[in-house]
Amino acid sequence: MKWWEVGLRLFLALVIGCVIGIEREKKNRPAGMRTHVLVCVGASIVAIVESLMLTNIEQMNLASGSATGVALSYGRMSAQVISGIGFLGAGTIFISEKKIAGLTTAASLWNAACLGIAAGMGFYWIAAIGCAVVMATLTLMQRVVHVNVAKHVEINFVHRVETIAFINDYFQSIGAEVLDVDFHVENRGKENLYTNIYTLDLKGGNTYKDIVNKLSEYSNIRGIHTRNI
Repeated sequence: MKWWEVGLRLFLALVIGCVIGIEREKKNRPAGMRTHVLVCVGASIVAIVESLMLTNIEQMNLASGSATGVALSYGRMSAQVISGIGFLGAGTIFISEKKIAGLTTAASLWNAACLGIAAGMGFYWIAAIGCAVVMATLTLMQRVVHVNVAKHVEINFVHRVETIAFINDYFQSIGAEVLDVDFHVENRGKENLYTNIYTLDLKGGNTYKDIVNKLSEYSNIRGIHTRNI
């Protein structure tokens, strides 16, 4: 393998790591550009070393006319890289208040390692196309495919009868199905503060942001927010 080919493979790995890492760093994730570059380039180095080792052993076998007694299981070193990235990825995952964050960043690190191995092995098109697919997933998928994650909608209000009627009419008008409602009442002297926690099944193009914005305009509603189930 020529020196320029080694440089080309490492440069491709560096570019791939930069592209993925910049997207993560813009979103203030724990693993940013430098981390992704190091993972991708490191995986590429391992793949290059493994390729050279296999080439050298094959040349030794051809020169001697028989097996040298030295064997290399092709892909074993790269497989260890993929396993090792799991420990690094685990460090980017946070769990707080029943919410898990960092899974996408952990997955992007794992993909960076895979793409680095592809570049290191000399599969340039696989690395380039794979990088494009990863970037499309990170940047475009949420814009193209809209998934309304199930949430609780907590509404604080006064004047119970007329406000509940307004809320139910609004949900009906947008086609939102109320799956469950929890109730709470707080006595505040002259008037009670009511709290309803709705579990909704949203349909069509409605979002929780739209619901919060619309209901907050009603004077009887004192507060409204969403939280994960």
